[in-house]
Amino acid sequence: MLVLKFGGTSVGSVEAIGKLVAILGDACRPSDGLPVRKIRVVVVSALSGMTDALIGVVKAAAEGGSAPGEPSIAASIKAMEDRHRKISHAFLSGEARQAADAAIKTAFVKLNRTLDGIGILRELSQRTLDYVMSFGERLSAELLARIVSAAGIPAEYLDARPLILTDSNYGAARYRAEETYTRIRAYLKKHTALQIATGFIASDAEGHTTTLGRGGSDFSAAIFGAAIGAKTVEIWTDVDGILTADPKLVPGAFRIKSLSYHEAMELSHFGAKVLHPPTVRPALEKGIPILIKNTFNPQGEGTLISDKAIPGDFPIRGISSLGKVTLVRVQGSGMVGVAGFSSRLFGALARQKISVILITQASSEYSICFAVAPQDGQAAAQAIREEFDREILNKEIEPPAVENDLAIIAVVGANMQHTSGVSGKVFHSLGRSGVNVVAIAQGSSEINISAVIGAQDVTKALNAVHEAFFRAEVRSVNLFLLGIGLIGGTLLDQIVNHHEILADEYLIRIKVVGIANSKRMIFNPKGLIPKKLKPLLGGGDPAAASAGTEILPLDLPEFIRRMKSLNMPNMAFCDCTASADVAALYAEILQANIPIVTPNKRANSGALAYYKTLRGLSRNRGVPYLYETTVGAGLPVISTLRDLALSGDRVRRIEAVLSGTLSFIFNNYDGSKPFSALVREAKAKGYTEPDPRDDLNAMDAARKVLILARECGMSLEFAAVDIEPLLPPSCFKADGVEAFFTELEKSDGDFERRRLAAAAEGKSLRYVAVIEEGSARISLRAESPGSPFLSLVDSDNIVVITTDRYIKLPMVIKGPGAGAQVTAGGVFADIVRTARTLV
Repeated sequence: MLVLKFGGTSVGSVEAIGKLVAILGDACRPSDGLPVRKIRVVVVSALSGMTDALIGVVKAAAEGGSAPGEPSIAASIKAMEDRHRKISHAFLSGEARQAADAAIKTAFVKLNRTLDGIGILRELSQRTLDYVMSFGERLSAELLARIVSAAGIPAEYLDARPLILTDSNYGAARYRAEETYTRIRAYLKKHTALQIATGFIASDAEGHTTTLGRGGSDFSAAIFGAAIGAKTVEIWTDVDGILTADPKLVPGAFRIKSLSYHEAMELSHFGAKVLHPPTVRPALEKGIPILIKNTFNPQGEGTLISDKAIPGDFPIRGISSLGKVTLVRVQGSGMVGVAGFSSRLFGALARQKISVILITQASSEYSICFAVAPQDGQAAAQAIREEFDREILNKEIEPPAVENDLAIIAVVGANMQHTSGVSGKVFHSLGRSGVNVVAIAQGSSEINISAVIGAQDVTKALNAVHEAFFRAEVRSVNLFLLGIGLIGGTLLDQIVNHHEILADEYLIRIKVVGIANSKRMIFNPKGLIPKKLKPLLGGGDPAAASAGTEILPLDLPEFIRRMKSLNMPNMAFCDCTASADVAALYAEILQANIPIVTPNKRANSGALAYYKTLRGLSRNRGVPYLYETTVGAGLPVISTLRDLALSGDRVRRIEAVLSGTLSFIFNNYDGSKPFSALVREAKAKGYTEPDPRDDLNAMDAARKVLILARECGMSLEFAAVDIEPLLPPSCFKADGVEAFFTELEKSDGDFERRRLAAAAEGKSLRYVAVIEEGSARISLRAESPGSPFLSLVDSDNIVVITTDRYIKLPMVIKGPGAGAQVTAGGVFADIVRTARTLV
């Protein structure tokens, strides 16, 4: 025999009820040689939303009427009645419809009388509230019994209140097992037809209506199943079973095939909404499997809960959460070694009927904290103050501390037992995503690790832990990209062209979530389509954007605020601007535990204190701050310096050509062309900024020199970099680019004289940076044959590093030091590096 339960969404519409009837019909009629399933009881909830609607009208009646702007009580009652009548008319006709409509009318007449009485008294007790809520299940069960019978399946309406006996704890009554089972068996012995029974409701010894708590229809089904020794209790809902996490919060959640009773109880206790926590207990006691199925996908396998759960492929089964809890903490030296302290503490809470969700205590016995529902936080603190008033007065313990706006995530799985590394992976994933853990609890059974975290971090925490365990081979980055100029635009193209290879071959997924240029910013938490972004940022038709996309005018502080508020796991911020305003926000971003990738030199070449702040935040919080491309574009200069330092080597001297523009000019300055002509050629080839003075003033090269010096441990400010000017002051004072070139031509003779002087010694001019003995300088100098600086071609950069180990033959890093492709490629590599770091 089977007991089936259908929840509110399974009876909430004409379409859903049609599927319910089809499921019962398929089960009760032989088909294709399959045996008929013996369904003894079908337990149903109220129509979806009905219980909340009933609570709304009864509270409005107690307060003398609906709140301003809300529908009137009469209008709400009419909407409920019309909804039931609509379902009746969709399935019934003739006398059956008339009888159903009469029953619906009678029920609402009784409901109205009850509300009138409440309105007169202006009083609402929990007992009365239970009675009013019972109308939802009674209406749906009676109506469904008529519909099922009309479909050719003999069925009777069963009001479960006389059968399920409880105590008088209205709102969350506890059932009396043996008396209830005896009543159910006796009743079913006399009534052999299929019973369509009310879920959620019961009665106490005085016959007053009680309820089993929210989700109590599951509990009702388990009680019926235990009473008759059912083969299986089937819970039919609107999802394919119990999933590894809440799919509304974790898009990658998937169905769990099999669970043990204890795993199911842990998951449901900590927020898995598919199953009501007490449901498991009657089934566990009787050894009855529970099968979770989807009304809207009846062919799906569902999730089977039993004492013979099939071992899973992962160390955990799933992750659930309680979105709102309050933590109460008691601490003090007067607790240490005092027998009976915990008994007094939790006894005081029990007397106030405060349920404790989670408990954790320090091994020193100096502190103990516990989680309760938010509405119980202050009552718990008051109960503790009253119980321990003497100890608090004598300062043996501190007054209880109450912390609100918290949540609990629970990682559950029997495979965790005796499996090392599970806790480490849980807290590593949380830490990497910047989730602060307030308290931790793990039972001795080792099937649950619970962590109390900030309520605002629940979604991020669930996704981070879920990915760490169920998609450990896949590494992801939720990217926020600022700046779509030459480098940013090229980076976007590289993401478009390479994302499939990254995903398929390297299992790294980069999802662009936010992007901005100088005019617009675009967001979509589900991910933007990279190839559509340039047209959208350029003012293209917003209709081309994917669903859920927001396109807004650029507001830099708002961009950062939205990025932080999305609070996603594995985020990364990429700054492809040259803006000092953006760089000034890096500390705020790192404090939000969001990694930064940038080719922007402004932050690291600005104030020394700010540079140290950023490095400190990255180190102390474990948040990647990657800026390889600030020096040498895609050349591995900064990472090499860090590797040398980590391995114990000491940098003695760095010599470098760090400007692609100046490298091109002096690599080709052989006397065949005037110096000014080479500058014009460099501008024509795109090697310079639109105004070449922005390159020839050597400020960009000086910033790179300063960054390298700081990476070597030197505490230098920008003013300490000694820069030999290449151009006379008149060039910088010229009004406009052409006027600049006119002035530059006047200096061609000076440059030629310096070139000839060097050539007379067999040397060539190069503009070289030198970092050594705590100082940094850039100057134009003559290089002898055999110098590594004479091996450069075109716009190449070169960095020559002399260390304790590389003293006879310095390390040389050489290659393209400028260009959109190589710089964007280096930025791309750093973004990928955050994915590896975050896992």
